[in-house]
Amino acid sequence: MNDTAKITLPDGQVFEAPSVIGSENEPSIDITKMRGQTGYITLDPGYRNTGSVASKITFIDGEKGILRYRGIPIEEMAKHSTFVETALLLIYGELPTKEQLARFRELLTIEQNIHEGLRNAYDGFPANGHPMAILSAMINAVSCYHPDIMQMEDEFNFEKAAARLLSKVRTVAAAAYKTSIGQRIMYPRPDLSYCANFLHMMFSIPHQEYCPDPDVVQALNQILLLHADHEQNCSTSTVRMVGSSGANLFASCAAGVCALWGPLHGGANVAVLKQLNEIQKSGVDVHDYVEDIKKNKGKLFGFGHGVYKNFDPRAKILKESADKVLPKLGVNDPLLEIAKRLEEAALEDDYFVSRKLYPNVDFYSGIIMRAMGIPVNMFTVMFAIGRMPGWIANWKEVRDQKSSIYRPRQVYVGEPKRDYVPLENRG
Repeated sequence: MNDTAKITLPDGQVFEAPSVIGSENEPSIDITKMRGQTGYITLDPGYRNTGSVASKITFIDGEKGILRYRGIPIEEMAKHSTFVETALLLIYGELPTKEQLARFRELLTIEQNIHEGLRNAYDGFPANGHPMAILSAMINAVSCYHPDIMQMEDEFNFEKAAARLLSKVRTVAAAAYKTSIGQRIMYPRPDLSYCANFLHMMFSIPHQEYCPDPDVVQALNQILLLHADHEQNCSTSTVRMVGSSGANLFASCAAGVCALWGPLHGGANVAVLKQLNEIQKSGVDVHDYVEDIKKNKGKLFGFGHGVYKNFDPRAKILKESADKVLPKLGVNDPLLEIAKRLEEAALEDDYFVSRKLYPNVDFYSGIIMRAMGIPVNMFTVMFAIGRMPGWIANWKEVRDQKSSIYRPRQVYVGEPKRDYVPLENRG
């Protein structure tokens, strides 16, 4: 392959752009100097064909259904790893030693409580306030109690800040849920694992501890692990852009929460449950519903994926988890029965199979969380907790690369120069 690409511009200039080949043979051309040398910029609405960064964190091949964290296939991580270990892999680039893992777990335990002053802050939110709004606000509020996070140039302070954010985000999220249902906020327990502790804070009440089944804890562990990073998506790009300004880790990740809140990004598993509710309320047969989707070219939420053009590797893992944990939970839920029939109907229908519209990670994560008792308005919050390691890793990469502040260009298509018209002369 030539090491440069020649781009002939409309005015006859020829710009030579060096090629850059990724470690997985992804070809690209570097247009960094194009505007300076020619006056031209490229236009790519939504950045769908623009690489904003050369990153070492996550690799995706949507055509082949491949997802790897720091080079390790997601299938291996889901089988052998934990969410906390995965977080360290993403953030630091290597699997931790026993000592490193033990040290970070100790930091998570030390940092899991929130300042008592923050508990009073929940009283300022309405009971029906959306948990994502509360989560974003409280992440920034937490930083007010830890002014040392503004100084994170050295690795020691960064490690504390990363542990603080990862640990407190589940405490903040569970407290938001408890406040919304009028229950007392539960303190975290130092003897529980990351996921078991979150379930405890969500579902325990005074004098009645919630004791989750190990398979349920493992299912939650997998949901978080599988969402830990997904390359340069909307929220991750937001974290990187905010971080490029020099904003601290908490402010940058709070911005990521806001981006994730958008229904086109983090709300897919919510849409799955809404559609299942729609089927239940209408009383329509699942096969008839599928036929109507085909006839009217509608959308079957939880099937297909914008990145994966074959299958979502995360969905395969969560399907096994769902098959294992749902019978054990023994939840008598008509929506879960509809979900099973919908899955069977779509997988047997050539319309969906030929278009490779297989169930995706949102389909299975939604029904598993529903079975666990996690309310729909907390689904995106769960996504945010899971994605936190990836956001932290990307924030760190921006810092370590000493990146310039992100500043996309634009093509102006508004009015050309014109004169100001005094108010009395306007029609």
